[in-house]
Amino acid sequence: MQHETLRLTIHEHVATITLCRPDAGNRLDERAAQRLRDACERVRQDDDIRVGIITGAGGVFCEGTEFDGDAPTADELARLRVSDAVAAIEKPMIALIGGDAIDQGLELALACDLRVASSDARLGLTHVADGLIPWDGGTQRLPRIVGQSHATWLILTSRIIDARAALDMGLVNHIAGREDAAEYAASLAATIASHAPIAARYLKEALTSGADMTLAQGLGLEADLTVILQSTSDRAEGIASFLERRAPKYRGE
Repeated sequence: MQHETLRLTIHEHVATITLCRPDAGNRLDERAAQRLRDACERVRQDDDIRVGIITGAGGVFCEGTEFDGDAPTADELARLRVSDAVAAIEKPMIALIGGDAIDQGLELALACDLRVASSDARLGLTHVADGLIPWDGGTQRLPRIVGQSHATWLILTSRIIDARAALDMGLVNHIAGREDAAEYAASLAATIASHAPIAARYLKEALTSGADMTLAQGLGLEADLTVILQSTSDRAEGIASFLERRAPKYRGE
């Protein structure tokens, strides 16, 4: 799948979604947002895909949103929202932040499960300075990742932080030079893709859904998913490969 605003490639069970508007800072307009939602649906439905990477072309991740006018309407914001489409993918998703992730760009990265950033990346939610609040999930996902105190400070001050500060507060999982960050993200995706895909999906469900449950409910979900996994062919293959001292060959069944 390739459009003037987005490219989707699939290789060895890993899908890479690349935002392709570098001259515009890979900002999302309504067309780019729709293309991204379409790509997310493809990743969600394709059983051959086990892991997804979202990144940006031209040395930038995504610098935010391109509005038609100065004051976006409620309908326009609805057409521009994309983070829920990313979060709805049951498979592990990695944000490769090879450059700035600002405003909606950071909200997009927050919807992923893991974030790898280049050491020169900058990250921030500057909506309040423009008389807005984050509107694509930032007020909800950021505090769940970095904690209430860090999230409140970042959003209220509209502060843009560097990659090291983002790593220190847990906003990103790994930083490296630009090329090394891309290699690390690819290696991370390949490692996850080599594991049992059903187990990876259930793990994501346990972590994300469990975060909104009581401890007792979360433990119940974990137990239920574990029982279901015992009946899968992948689980039998994992046991067999261990006993036979060979690499497992998972089929997602």
